[in-house]
Amino acid sequence: MGHVLSRWEPEDSGFWQKEGNGIANRNLWISIPCLMLAFSVWMLWSVVAANLDKAGFKFTKDQLFFLTALPALSGATLRIFYSFLVPVFGGRRFTAISTASLLIPAIGMGFALQDPTTSYSTLLILALLCGLGGGNFSSSMANISFFFPKSRKGYATGMNAGIGNLGVSVVQFVAPLVISSAVFGAAISGDGFLYHNVKTNTDKMFWLANAGFIWVPFIVVATIAAWFGMNDIASAKASFSDQAIIFKRKHNWLMCWLYIGTFGSFIGFSAAFAMLIKAQFPEVDVAKFAFLGPLAGALARPVGGILSDKLGGARLTFWVFAAMAAVIAFGILPALHAHQFSVFLFSFIGMFILTGLGNGSTFCMIPIIFQTERERASAGKGEAAIRQARLDAAKESAAVLGFSGAIGAYGGFFIPQGFGTSIKITGAPDMALYTFIAFYISCMVITWWFYSRKNAEMPC
Repeated sequence: MGHVLSRWEPEDSGFWQKEGNGIANRNLWISIPCLMLAFSVWMLWSVVAANLDKAGFKFTKDQLFFLTALPALSGATLRIFYSFLVPVFGGRRFTAISTASLLIPAIGMGFALQDPTTSYSTLLILALLCGLGGGNFSSSMANISFFFPKSRKGYATGMNAGIGNLGVSVVQFVAPLVISSAVFGAAISGDGFLYHNVKTNTDKMFWLANAGFIWVPFIVVATIAAWFGMNDIASAKASFSDQAIIFKRKHNWLMCWLYIGTFGSFIGFSAAFAMLIKAQFPEVDVAKFAFLGPLAGALARPVGGILSDKLGGARLTFWVFAAMAAVIAFGILPALHAHQFSVFLFSFIGMFILTGLGNGSTFCMIPIIFQTERERASAGKGEAAIRQARLDAAKESAAVLGFSGAIGAYGGFFIPQGFGTSIKITGAPDMALYTFIAFYISCMVITWWFYSRKNAEMPC
């Protein structure tokens, strides 16, 4: 019971300064590495799929793109359920359990990737299980949103998600390093594979199983830290039926659409980036560059949250979508047509930065929208009604943060599949990129009409 906070009033400045700030930040800084590990496990296949051929696995490009897309599909679906579980089970308990669940795909991949005769169906199951990492995002963001006052929510959600998103870049940097060495010895890593590089005419040993095993000790430590170091908030308790009110809220669905454009783009491009480079620029060493885009996007997310606290989330979101459409039209597409890798790389890094800024700005918008909406409804009914409105708004915005994160994550499936399908049908990714431009324009219109224009319905 010592882990349960019976009183939690972050909007009370006296309470916040005396004890709230310290407790909130402790929970935040335990949550961050847990979420980082979740993203690393979720995006494991973005690295593994690009190396399967070196280990003797024989799959088509379309099959490999599907393996990178499948974790996003299962992760997005799990997020729908995870969105509502923190108020039911408690943030500390569910963070520990969901972090421990990452051991299943990490260990499973470690064993399966030792044998090139492992069936494609087995790899599909493991790709689905990596979605457990994707599901963790919604519960983590919902939990952290309860701890901070309105004025600090942009910072808190930006730091949690932004540094957590670094797990995507970490896995794309760390996995190529650990598979090049028998880190755990032959007893665990296996005998390894001998790969002949025709470009350099050299032979090299590598251990693909380490891409899974390397995360196991870190997951164990993070689970223990969450169980003993985090807190549950008594007032944040709510049943599923209490939270289901969000399905009647128009702004829930509008923010889901916008978050597909920001986070969906980040996670989708992260999953597809390595395979897209390999498909369009086969002469390039993918491992040297694949981590740069996700790293830039993850680092930009906290900046997006902080800027939104100062400038307004809707204003930043609008210009992010405008810039994303422009980067594809005037940077990525021309670079592909001219086969200019340097322009393609810098344009895509710019795209990742924009997705990171947009991730931070959209998540800053959500708590403000729902608190404003509830406070408007309780105006003139007394101080008790205002306090209840803020409590209700905290529960609703936490559910919306989680649910929009779930819907947004489907971008991680559709973007790699879009590239794979476009390349299969036309031989180039252009068709997918034109579709993305049209979608970003729709996001600009929604943001401007409902949130950023003068006299907008819900300025934020």
